[in-house]
Amino acid sequence: MSEVAKKEIRVQPICSGTVIDHITAGQALNVLKILGITGTSWGIVSILINAPGSYGRKDVVKIEGRELVSSEVDKISLISPGATINIIRDYDVQEKNQVGIPSHVEGVVKCINPNCISNSNEPIESKFDVDTREGKIELRCGYCERVICENIADHLL
Repeated sequence: MSEVAKKEIRVQPICSGTVIDHITAGQALNVLKILGITGTSWGIVSILINAPGSYGRKDVVKIEGRELVSSEVDKISLISPGATINIIRDYDVQEKNQVGIPSHVEGVVKCINPNCISNSNEPIESKFDVDTREGKIELRCGYCERVICENIADHLL
């Protein structure tokens, strides 16, 4: 294989939509879950898992014909705080934004405490304060104070 062929882009560019780049390696499938993208989709979805990047391995998700809403970006930031969201229109990047880690989230994560009032039949939404400690994200329940610091993707609503 020639050197030019080795450097060829493996995934075609999209005309319009969103490219989520610099996803923490291994989190692309969780990003698809957040976005509600299942085995069948109305548009083209491209996924790169463990792709080489400037700072090690990364995942990339490209979604044709869809721009993300802020609640989706907030969820992505909890599992991949270094991700960037690129909005593509007419094959050009129109916007490029680093996800921001919110200080507080509501109705996004389920508390790990089965006895928490947010897991009862009460008509309330879960509330969590978000903190970063030593580069890791911690979520503290606003009702029972339980902390989620591992496998956050498993607790996303």
